[in-house]
Amino acid sequence: MKFLLVLVVGLCFGLVSVASLEKSHEQKKTYIVHMAKSQMPASFGDDHTQWYHSSLKSVSESAEMHYMYNNVVHGFSARLTLDEALSMKKQPGVVAVLEDMKYELHTTRTPEFLGLYESAELFPGSDAVSDIVIGMMDTGVWPESKSFNDSGMGPIPSSWNGTCENGTNFNSCDCNRKLIGARYFSKGYEAVAGPINQTQESKSPRDDMGHGTHTTTTAGGSSVVGANLFGYASGTARGMASRARVAMYKVCWLRGCFGSDILAGMDSAIDDKVNVISISLGSFFALPYYVDPIAIGAYAAMEQGIFVSCAAGNSGPRPFSVVNVAPWITTVGAGTLDRNFPADVSLGNGMKFSDGTSLYKGLSLPKKMLPLVYAGNASKSPDGRFCASGSLIPEKVRGKIVLCDGDLFSRIEEGVAVKKAGGLGMVLVNTAADSLEVLAMADLLPATMVGPTSGAKIKSYLFSDPNPRATIIFQGTELGIQPSPVVAAFSSRGPNPITSQVLKPDLLAPGVNIIAAWTGRTGPTELASDNRRVAFNIISGTSMATPHVSGLAALLKGAHPQWSPAAIRSALMTTAYATYTNGQPLLDGINKMPSTPFAYGAGHVDPIKALDPGLIYDLNASDYLSFLCAINYTTSEISVLIKKNFTCDPKVEYNVTNLNYPSFAVRLKSGGNASTVVKYTRTLTNVGQAATYNVSVNMKNETVKVLVQPDSLSFCQLNERQSYTVTFTACSLPSNSFAYGSLTWSDGKHVVGSPIAISWM
Repeated sequence: MKFLLVLVVGLCFGLVSVASLEKSHEQKKTYIVHMAKSQMPASFGDDHTQWYHSSLKSVSESAEMHYMYNNVVHGFSARLTLDEALSMKKQPGVVAVLEDMKYELHTTRTPEFLGLYESAELFPGSDAVSDIVIGMMDTGVWPESKSFNDSGMGPIPSSWNGTCENGTNFNSCDCNRKLIGARYFSKGYEAVAGPINQTQESKSPRDDMGHGTHTTTTAGGSSVVGANLFGYASGTARGMASRARVAMYKVCWLRGCFGSDILAGMDSAIDDKVNVISISLGSFFALPYYVDPIAIGAYAAMEQGIFVSCAAGNSGPRPFSVVNVAPWITTVGAGTLDRNFPADVSLGNGMKFSDGTSLYKGLSLPKKMLPLVYAGNASKSPDGRFCASGSLIPEKVRGKIVLCDGDLFSRIEEGVAVKKAGGLGMVLVNTAADSLEVLAMADLLPATMVGPTSGAKIKSYLFSDPNPRATIIFQGTELGIQPSPVVAAFSSRGPNPITSQVLKPDLLAPGVNIIAAWTGRTGPTELASDNRRVAFNIISGTSMATPHVSGLAALLKGAHPQWSPAAIRSALMTTAYATYTNGQPLLDGINKMPSTPFAYGAGHVDPIKALDPGLIYDLNASDYLSFLCAINYTTSEISVLIKKNFTCDPKVEYNVTNLNYPSFAVRLKSGGNASTVVKYTRTLTNVGQAATYNVSVNMKNETVKVLVQPDSLSFCQLNERQSYTVTFTACSLPSNSFAYGSLTWSDGKHVVGSPIAISWM
């Protein structure tokens, strides 16, 4: 399963020969060229297209232009040598020339879990939501899925400006009143990977991988009764905004996604008049905003009132691993549901381990227990314990259950190796450092995955018993698992590596063992050897969490069409919950210990409360512009994002702490005896009834004092704005580098919460 994202940056350190250096100057790569329209020579009139072509021709007669962008960038992408790129950078009107980058994918019970079924009457009628269009940047769609059924849907919104493109295995007739648009963008990809092999993947919006169909139907799929995967998770599958329209912008292919294609997809989505953009992909590490194509495109979308949600990444629990951290993006981490698929391990000594999980469906193991063997003792490889392909000795594993070491990402491949060697079953022990997490997967043989604690006990039995035996018992689907949600161990974490004063991720949504529609071109494991075909699949990742938030944003946009993207994010964040009903904090899948805002942001989404948040923290393009000045971006760096000339006013004291964000990420200085004082300013807008709100602060570390002024805010009318300041004072050094808390405004009915995360640097 393509679960962990990798960004290929192509950085090399060390000595480079003259010959290889000359070759690199001759080798062509894709570059994104940012132009300043204000500097276009008068001789071109209003025709920026001719200006772009002329600028390109001035550095290369043979250079191939891929895309001209209208919304996300003033400029184009083209194939250039390094020398040509350097020459282009010197041309009049050129703001920046950035090398294209590769991205890869960040790889039902959720409507009930989020309370959408019981409270459906609180949301607006289908007419309001059906005017909302969710644009997906992903691997394409499988239009034959029942989740794209348009039965009962009215005419396509008159504002829609998109289209359904023809291509390999796809034509315009595949779209309908649910799937109203489908485009594909492959020029950046083909420039690196070569022409698309259309026997392996469709050069069209068709989804050959499954990821795009899964995310799209999670966000806005129609209701499908009787959905399941091999009998697991049976029920009605539906997207978060099941009456919204969806549009696919295929920007990802078998070997990855490229920034120039992503920008082209976002550019078209803005032209097409989508209301929400959902992006379940990203880089391996966070990038400066003026370099990151997703951040650049999202800024343009924000200016047009489009809500953009992105995956936080699957590199947790490593700190500073969160990506897609621009403040105009809503960044989503992953949590668990209250559903599991237990697959227990029973040993010959009577011990039983119930922390395993599996989605295996096939021939059952014999009722009697089978011999149990450790892969490390049945291999011809020094690393045989990991059950690598071809490493197991068939004579030692045939007819037995094999105990393998591994992690979340190697499980399916290890199962294939065991099966090929003649093993009848597999128990995989998660050896990931400090992680108790296990995930359900559609195993190709009877298999389960257990955590390191259970794994150690099973190994102790295996090594001490002269005739170790075991079996695996598949229990089906179990509901009501508590506690839930738990932060997924793989979900990427803060602090924000680019701007530490902006807390990321923003919030948590369901992202573990999520069922949604699937492609008919590949099996549930995505392995070439997996010949099974399914209508629905169960997979995990922040990729799955993101479309939940995208769909919820569509619901809120339908209910409050006048709300800005920042207002929608604020409503979702300030009503999110960070504790269970018993008041205990959300747990972390790493060790089942209390988690922190650096893992869950403001908390887990609660869409019913988000519908009526009482107060919101709003932001517009002008606020983000002040933010860019506060982080000392240069004129050219800012112009890449805002697409016009702008110089920060030297007379203005810009401060990143004044960005009107619904959370508080506070950076304090360590060392010295003097106290550190940091002041934040925030403005609240009333979106409810007239009321008086009182503030409360809960800090889990007494070394920091928090003063809010004023401590009471009275709102007399709708859309009234009131400001307050928060002063954080650290009078002594803490016992560790972080402290956490919350700040809450309440009128007795609404609770408007903000997380506090303090770092000592």
